[in-house]
Amino acid sequence: MTELAASSGLAPSSGKIGFRSRLGFGASGIGTLYRNVSEDQAAETLAAAYDAGLRYFDTAPLYGHGLSELRVGRFLRTVPRETLTVSTKVGRYLVPPYGEAVDYGLWARPLPLKPVFDYSYAGTMRALEQSANRLGIADFDLVYIHDVDRFTHGDAYERRFNEAIEGCFRALDDLRKAGHVKAIGVGVNESDVATRFLKAATFDAVMMAGRYTLLDRQAEADLLPEAARQGTEIVVAGVFNSGILAAGPDAVGTTYDYGAPPAAVIARAQRIAAVCATHDVPLQAAAIQFPFRNPLVSAAVLGMSRPDRIGQNLAWYRQAIPEAFWAELETV
Repeated sequence: MTELAASSGLAPSSGKIGFRSRLGFGASGIGTLYRNVSEDQAAETLAAAYDAGLRYFDTAPLYGHGLSELRVGRFLRTVPRETLTVSTKVGRYLVPPYGEAVDYGLWARPLPLKPVFDYSYAGTMRALEQSANRLGIADFDLVYIHDVDRFTHGDAYERRFNEAIEGCFRALDDLRKAGHVKAIGVGVNESDVATRFLKAATFDAVMMAGRYTLLDRQAEADLLPEAARQGTEIVVAGVFNSGILAAGPDAVGTTYDYGAPPAAVIARAQRIAAVCATHDVPLQAAAIQFPFRNPLVSAAVLGMSRPDRIGQNLAWYRQAIPEAFWAELETV
């Protein structure tokens, strides 16, 4: 990693969007992903991130079924709005379940609300109105169309994709033209789906979760070349592939894409970990720094839910990594 890249994560990005820091705070954890997070802990974590120099904060209605946006919104009222880049997502709005059973999935203690998928024009506006109320902001720096992929929708994927282009995109594009949304993007976990979006409409950014990481580089085959052609900025999320690059491939209960990792994934992660050990490089440091080596990447978002995680992640981010490590990694 070059010295320039190593020092630029907490500085603004140079792209059109102008992320106020290239290293971003992912607010899924404070929405109680996997484990409960108290109000005080969430507030302390957000403040610690800001105090450490992070100036890009990403959230979504799904995260804690609105809880993450509420907590980010409280934090936003404690700092000057112009110092931050804030992004959220559309594709779901929230309603009272009125006695209907709600599957809370990976959220340990979310708000008792039911997410409703809706990629229509009206549904997009409804979702953004709700997000504006929870966040307490009138205009948005960046809004992503969220989770239009096969993993989420299965056989309904094709219908949802078309609905998102005809509905979500048109709504966000209208808001972009009117100046109420600075930039629009798509946030998915499948690189070929993200590539399809770029070919179908004009987006400013793609949040690519888990497919451009130290372990999984699928996006190099399709998304990154298309983004380069169109000048679309890349935001990387899921740098730890939901756990395996944070806990390590041999940790008990380690996860990949929120589930048990396949044997082939574990084997590749073990080979990467062996290269890390050879060069005395923490696996986590390599995972955080990897995406910043590509000039197409404008920002990377790290999910954090405890104040101490801020300092630890920044230490890994600043860890000196020799070029010999990156060269050997290409042979794995």
